[in-house]
Amino acid sequence: MNNYKLTIQYDGGRYKGWQRLGNGENTIQGKIENVLSEMVGEKIEIIGSGRTDAGVHALAQTANFKISDNLAEADIKIYLNKYLPQDISVTEVTLVPERFHARYNATDKTYLYKIWNEAHINPFMRKYSMHIEKKLDITTMEKAAKHFIGEHDFTAFSNAKSKKKSMVRKIHSIDIEENSGFIEIRVRGNGFLYNMVRKMVGTLINVGLGEIQADAIPDILHSKERNHAGFADACGLYLEKIDFRDWETWRRN
Repeated sequence: MNNYKLTIQYDGGRYKGWQRLGNGENTIQGKIENVLSEMVGEKIEIIGSGRTDAGVHALAQTANFKISDNLAEADIKIYLNKYLPQDISVTEVTLVPERFHARYNATDKTYLYKIWNEAHINPFMRKYSMHIEKKLDITTMEKAAKHFIGEHDFTAFSNAKSKKKSMVRKIHSIDIEENSGFIEIRVRGNGFLYNMVRKMVGTLINVGLGEIQADAIPDILHSKERNHAGFADACGLYLEKIDFRDWETWRRN
């Protein structure tokens, strides 16, 4: 079997998220599978590195699929981009070893959250960032973010729909930068629960607005009470990067 890795960008604004639902309509996975199935003349299922919620975007989502045909990478890319909706783009197609698995071989993920922090609306980014009119206290937010670093039970920062056996995740870093009216929050970790990043960012926003103290984060983590955390809009969230185990040694020349 030939195993192909896809790197995908999408505007998630009009979709119900990444994961195929029932007949696959109106999800990113469903749209891509439909086009691939038409291309090869058989039903194709793709494996994503992770799910994104309804309305969430991706700069570099990763997926893989297997077929018996040996197709040129460039031909797959051209076909997909010709027939996919214009808000979904395949930026790279790579033939990879058969054992490569987009989900199981992913080691770390990086999410980017964009906040437009000006009194006026940004008409060009209103669908791609969360608008906060009041100036946020970045220094206090950075202080609060440090409490997320490390391995914790993130039950309080998950959705009740989370079905994972373990709610423990490890956050490697959180970087907060301010640039030309935008505040960008990057969160890198070994995995994320349903709504976890949006709840973390929402809580940091509450800190930045002075609604809760920076040192309240440990208590929220320990409480495991979901109603204690904040919640940020989906439109500002982007899956930015996926890191893979031993990927460099698996490249085919």
